[in-house]
Amino acid sequence: MRLSPAPPRLSRSPALLALALPLAAALAFSDETLDKVPKSEGYCSRILRAQGTRREGYTEFSLRVEGDPDFYKPGTSYRVTLSAAPPSYFRGFTLIALKENREGDKEEDHAGTFQIRILLPERLRNSPVTRQIIDEEETQFMSNCPVAVTESTPRRRTRIQVFWVAPPAGTGCVILKASIVQKRIIYFQDEGSLTKKLCEQDSTFDGVTDKPILDCCACGTAKYRLTFYGNWSEKTHPKDYPRRANHWSAIIGGSHSKNYVLWEYGGYASEGVKQVAELGSPVKMEEEIRQQSDEVLTVIKAKAQWPAWQPLNVRAAPSAEFSVDRTRHLMSFLTMMGPSPDWNVGLSAEDLCTKECGWVQKVVQDLIPWDAGTDSGVTYESPNKPTIPQEKIRPLTSLDHPQSPFYDPEGGSITQVARVVIERIARKGEQCNIVPDNVDDIVADLAPEEKDEDDTPETCIYSNWSPWSACSSSTCDKGKRMRQRMLKAQLDLSVACPDTQDFQPCMGPGCSDEDGSTCTMSEWITWSPCSISCGMGMRSRERYVKQFPEDGSVCTLPTEETEKCTVNEECSPSSCLMTEWGEWDECSATCGMGMKKRHRMVKMSPADGSMCKAETSQAEKCMMPECHTIPCLLSPWSEWSDCSVTCGKGMRTRQRMLKSLAELGDCNEELEQVEKCMLPECPIDCELTEWSQWSECNKSCGKGHIIRTRMIQMEPQFGGAPCPETVQRKKCRIRKCLRNPSLQKLRWREARESRRSEQLREESEGEQFPGCRMRPWTAWSECTKLCGGGIQERYMTVKKRFKSSQFTSCKDKKEIRACNVHPC
Repeated sequence: MRLSPAPPRLSRSPALLALALPLAAALAFSDETLDKVPKSEGYCSRILRAQGTRREGYTEFSLRVEGDPDFYKPGTSYRVTLSAAPPSYFRGFTLIALKENREGDKEEDHAGTFQIRILLPERLRNSPVTRQIIDEEETQFMSNCPVAVTESTPRRRTRIQVFWVAPPAGTGCVILKASIVQKRIIYFQDEGSLTKKLCEQDSTFDGVTDKPILDCCACGTAKYRLTFYGNWSEKTHPKDYPRRANHWSAIIGGSHSKNYVLWEYGGYASEGVKQVAELGSPVKMEEEIRQQSDEVLTVIKAKAQWPAWQPLNVRAAPSAEFSVDRTRHLMSFLTMMGPSPDWNVGLSAEDLCTKECGWVQKVVQDLIPWDAGTDSGVTYESPNKPTIPQEKIRPLTSLDHPQSPFYDPEGGSITQVARVVIERIARKGEQCNIVPDNVDDIVADLAPEEKDEDDTPETCIYSNWSPWSACSSSTCDKGKRMRQRMLKAQLDLSVACPDTQDFQPCMGPGCSDEDGSTCTMSEWITWSPCSISCGMGMRSRERYVKQFPEDGSVCTLPTEETEKCTVNEECSPSSCLMTEWGEWDECSATCGMGMKKRHRMVKMSPADGSMCKAETSQAEKCMMPECHTIPCLLSPWSEWSDCSVTCGKGMRTRQRMLKSLAELGDCNEELEQVEKCMLPECPIDCELTEWSQWSECNKSCGKGHIIRTRMIQMEPQFGGAPCPETVQRKKCRIRKCLRNPSLQKLRWREARESRRSEQLREESEGEQFPGCRMRPWTAWSECTKLCGGGIQERYMTVKKRFKSSQFTSCKDKKEIRACNVHPC
């Protein structure tokens, strides 16, 4: 991946680019040899000659230039990645670039410039990649060697990325080198996985993706598994995320020779690539691949994903297996990011053959989307706008268009949308790799090789498939189309050969509205799971309108189909449905033979209510490096302890013991691990306010009652204690009521006048309250009940506090009284 050059950030360098130990790492992790190196103006070159712990042939760390080119274009920027294969890691690192056969003592020995942030002007918006890779919090230029890139803070990391701007024309070959710090060990590498040699590219190859120029020298064949992890979701890419129809199309690709190119940066999309990019249809692409039967060993296919992202415990990542040999040692694939104008992700001509005549063990690559150059849309759901003339394939950038969902005015990096893992699972035939097999190579080949169901028996020899016939339906209705091939020879009559005819559903050509307007539909998504876990049920699939008729009319084509489905005809009411198996746990041993486990869950219990008898865990043996190569031997981890709490969030621990003798060497492995644990929520009891004051008696004479209340502050939760009563009442008696009605009315009137005068007096006195001036009492609130006894409230608030006041009684007041006490 490349981008146009940006002005270098360094103005001057006392000692130019040379192999240097990171300053921060040197302070914390360096050995005695490096501590004695004086940090003067010659520090870069002195560190280059310093001796640290050298590990020849170590492959756990690698330095990679994206696209694995063997040539560089002068002045062009390249993304450089330093990574560690799990479970390895590194704490510090340094990257340098030297001219070939130079020692780094002089200014002219160094080549190119590293950049940790790249911002391009508006006029360079359409350059292939204009991205910020690393924030300045992660990387920095070394203080004693300012042209060297190092970490800003020592910490565990498995990967770091920067840009390197290639030197001017005429520089010749350049060697990129890296040093890493892991624990207290300094790793230097003059050759192998921590170095990369790039030579200057001839100008006649501008705009074309670099191809491997060396033939593969490996022997036998190797089998790989490709696993695609889509990370494109509303959480990672929130801008204009298409909630309704987000998906990845079916994966299509192949293992092939260097004489065949499926797609490449700087090249033009074929009709097959165009149909994948715009419609998500792999049919034409597969035809193109199969037509190159002499150059292709395996066609790679994997199912589509609707929606684009789901947790791995809900839906397993799609995968496909393929093989490579000496002549067809490259692999390419692509999948559409839908909906989109013509955006895809994939790998192009990934070489799985090593220069040591072996087969690559594992490739892990994060993917960003690229533009096929056939549609000029700028948003996920832009209407079709063909690019005329067709443009070259290029990576999308954050500066392409302000309306782009990936737009960043500062030219920041595009967050990766997917990750692909290519893992070798078997080798066949005699191998001739120069580097001897390590334990990982041996363990990888122990996996049993399974024959693909779609593989044609070697005893059946066919011609190529014919083109698809026209659809059998002449109207806007479902039909079928057919293709054929000829059986040329059958070497073993006891083996049945697959059919020579292949059928595919299609829609008739008459799918248009009355006025002749048409609508474009997407490909059908994969069928939904069957509606039942066993027996006969129903399943459905959907598609969406990719482009509505230009005249605004309604599209009448169906967007949903249903059909019957059968799941395990021999199942019984006691059958249960399980999830896919999860990832394998870590090996129980750190060296030698151990055990590892994996688990799955019950997705649907048996219909008859019985217990599910299917196994939910599996265990198998695992092989780790030989024990005598490890300085310390550890016991297996103990079981996790009980959670530190009986409810809610807590912590739990597990331990292991050191089994080897101290004389074997220092052991820096952790002996205790702590992790969070979560138990059911703790019960929360009901919480109430304090009781209010007793109200006034609801009668002016005779028997009555007074009440007091309290409010609920917290309702009980998770089985907590329920709330007690919130209203209490008790009897009150003022005086006996007179029997003479007129006299009784007179008493009531007097009592009412007495209360009114008392209220006025209290209001007058309230305004003179010590230390502050109070507002008058508010009017009584409405009664809380219409009958059966309710309450009314009124308030007196502070109007003004005097500065000289030291009284604490100057505060708001509240009164309540009973109301509507008559029975309901």
